Amino acid sequence: MNVNTPLKLVPLNERNVSDWNRYVSSHPLATPYHNAAWQRVSENVYAMQCEGMLAINEQDDRIVGVVPAVKLTSWVLGERLCALPYCDVGFPLADSPDIEAYLLANLKEKHASAKYFEVRGCHAQQTADNSFLAGKKVQMRLPLPDSSDVLLKSFKSKLRSQIKKADKNGLTSKGGNSPELVNDFYTVYVTNMRDLGSPAHSLEWFLNIARGYDTACYISVVYHDDAPIGAGIVLKNNNKASIPWASTVREFNKLAPNMKLYWNVLAHCADNGIREFDFGRSTFNEGTFKFKKQWGAEPYLLDWYHYPRSNVVNQQEAASNNGMKESIKAMAERVWRKLPLSLTVAIGKRIRPHISL
Repeated sequence: MNVNTPLKLVPLNERNVSDWNRYVSSHPLATPYHNAAWQRVSENVYAMQCEGMLAINEQDDRIVGVVPAVKLTSWVLGERLCALPYCDVGFPLADSPDIEAYLLANLKEKHASAKYFEVRGCHAQQTADNSFLAGKKVQMRLPLPDSSDVLLKSFKSKLRSQIKKADKNGLTSKGGNSPELVNDFYTVYVTNMRDLGSPAHSLEWFLNIARGYDTACYISVVYHDDAPIGAGIVLKNNNKASIPWASTVREFNKLAPNMKLYWNVLAHCADNGIREFDFGRSTFNEGTFKFKKQWGAEPYLLDWYHYPRSNVVNQQEAASNNGMKESIKAMAERVWRKLPLSLTVAIGKRIRPHISL
């Protein structure tokens, strides 16, 4: 690593949030998760420690790099550093690879006692051969034209008919960013998470996300007879958008609320300057991958890597540990699905902060 200019490292704080976000907005590789709001909501709602760092050129006081990070601490799992928790990506952004490496090295040194430091990266380019992606996690991205009309015309007739099906079934929708829409989203989200057997984020998490991202947050809710049955939250950065949360109520899926939901957010993004839409994480060639693929999205390999404190165990022992973890997880999911919804919400908001996925 060779950093040619003297740099000072400054922690992300309330005084330099706008400076951080200006740099993120100008960087071609930045994602909506790089917005300072993601780290600050983690800190304010879940009492996690924000460890984001800015690299500043001492000669002209110009920001030349940022690295987002959050420290998660629990008595069971110990201290972990993640860039970033609760989402798919959180890699450093900088004017050069040397500055990126400098930022990461500083965080590793500062948190040498952490159990591990996880950096969630993603390959910037697609590969010509996707055969090696079998079983791997990928991010699904769709380039968007400059209008929803052009986008709709680009879809195959089968997809267009599926979108129309929701309207024929009498489904309606609303979009925007308001506490009322957050509450309607949450009604759908917690029901879906219970049915999936997974703890849900707290309502406060989503209210703070909506408030922190402000105009860069768009919520779409689909209704049947005025009851919310599908909902998603889209986050934006410059001309990119991601949908970290999208849910439907299972018993209404035959009415195609998912098709209306995704069309609503894609149309909104295309008509409002977004040129790349991130559908989020999927396992290559599995169910959610195929759903996203039908819209025209293409896979980009997610590259998550750890900086461990020490070398871990041999492969046989690691495989045995992973098998045990999967068995425990499957059993916990079966139990969770049978619990009353109100109980999963109450317990889930205490568990969820410590689950970095």
